[in-house]
Amino acid sequence: MTDRWTRAEERYRAREADRRYPRRDDWGLDARTVRDDEYQAPDRGEWDEDGTDVIPRYEDEIYDDHVVADELEPEPDPEPVVPPRRIGQRAAVAERGRPRPASGRSKQPGRSKPSGRGKPSGRAKSRIASRKAAERKKRRRNMWVIAAVFVVLFVSAAGFAGYKLMGSLAPAEDFAGPPGELVVVQVHSGDTATQIADTMHDKGVVASSAAFYEAAVRNSNMNNVQPGFYAVQKTSPAAHAVTSLVSKNSRVGNVVISEGRQLHNRTDVHTGAPTEGIYTKIAAASCLGAGTAAKCVTYEQLDAAGASTDLAALGVPDWAKAAVAAAPDRRRQLDGLISAGTLDFDPSGGAVQILRQLITASAALYESTGLLRSGAETQLDPYQTLIAASLVEREALAPDMPKVARVIVNRLRIDQPLQFDSTVNYSLEETEVATTDADRGTVTPWNTYAMSGLPANPISAPSLKALQAMENPEPGKWLYFVTIDKKGTTLFTESYSEHLRNIVKAEQSGILDSGR
Repeated sequence: MTDRWTRAEERYRAREADRRYPRRDDWGLDARTVRDDEYQAPDRGEWDEDGTDVIPRYEDEIYDDHVVADELEPEPDPEPVVPPRRIGQRAAVAERGRPRPASGRSKQPGRSKPSGRGKPSGRAKSRIASRKAAERKKRRRNMWVIAAVFVVLFVSAAGFAGYKLMGSLAPAEDFAGPPGELVVVQVHSGDTATQIADTMHDKGVVASSAAFYEAAVRNSNMNNVQPGFYAVQKTSPAAHAVTSLVSKNSRVGNVVISEGRQLHNRTDVHTGAPTEGIYTKIAAASCLGAGTAAKCVTYEQLDAAGASTDLAALGVPDWAKAAVAAAPDRRRQLDGLISAGTLDFDPSGGAVQILRQLITASAALYESTGLLRSGAETQLDPYQTLIAASLVEREALAPDMPKVARVIVNRLRIDQPLQFDSTVNYSLEETEVATTDADRGTVTPWNTYAMSGLPANPISAPSLKALQAMENPEPGKWLYFVTIDKKGTTLFTESYSEHLRNIVKAEQSGILDSGR
């Protein structure tokens, strides 16, 4: 049994060797194609003793080196040849106990799957070449687009530079003349020559801003131009427009109002000389042109416009509207609302527009002193503070203004009449420092001898110093004051008997002599 088993096992191994390494030239049969029933194992004795005949001669299968790894599929191992059943039941049982080859695909010589590092096939190389060609074409196209953009930008920049160069070399557009009608232009505070040139062009004075600018930089008097309104002619040559602007007579709508000035004209009792009122000053500053061709707003037009009940059109500030609406005399309702100082207005407008500009500018000037925040100590509202400041302006010189303001506050607190001669003169056409008993006894809305409290409205245009003194009176208990000489020396006291002695000093100096 042992010999039979040994011979069977040897035959099995020989058959496996033949199957794996067939000798087609010698045997003519391929063990892989022979069926079990056709197979006859060679006799052991037929083999050479040295066993060299069993060394198989085989050929490696040749693979295309260009096959892509993922295109290769390993062939499945052939099924193992099962020994014939005739070897006996024990052989079969023993065969079942032997280890069998692993199931699935096995690697065979010359058939291993190439790694991903293998060379690409011709078809793959074609695809790669096509992709690279497409990428090169796309890069060339992008480069051409970028180059075209740069060319367009360069050409545009060069064209613009050339245009500017040609424009700078070409003479600026200018009028040949003759100049036309007058027009009013405004120069604002801080305006440069370029901004003035633009204004001149917008108003039709010059043909181009560049022409005016070129003429302006050649005229050194342009440095002396002040903010304000100027009358120049339309369609003027640039050089003529510059000369007109810097001339002494070109400025219009500029009015200087002295401190303590009233709206209407007054006459001095002693000299008979008229004192021009604010309306007269405005009328003179409103003229456009010269001689008989001059166009001016008249005193009468301003007086009528100032009496209007349309306070909003006149520019009356909100903090004064209620008191102005209740004014006892419409012709005087705007007194004090036009401040002292130098003011500018556009004379090409009508009387109402001119008054509106002046009142609006004056209200802003008053408010800049803190008028709207004052009154905590004096217990006066803004309009009452303005009325009291007009009294201070008419009664005292600048150094004494804070003391006079304190006298007003002290008397108002004890309801003592102010008894200011300036309030008596306000309603008179002829005025003087001294007043008569008859004038002081005449009851008017402004006469502080005949009533207690403040007048119905301001009696003059106060200066900012007078307004600030009224907003911040000097501390003191004074109730009386009197000017004792023509130099303006003023004495203050809280004693009435001392005040009477001071009045005697004033009479001795002649300041209180009446001209009536």
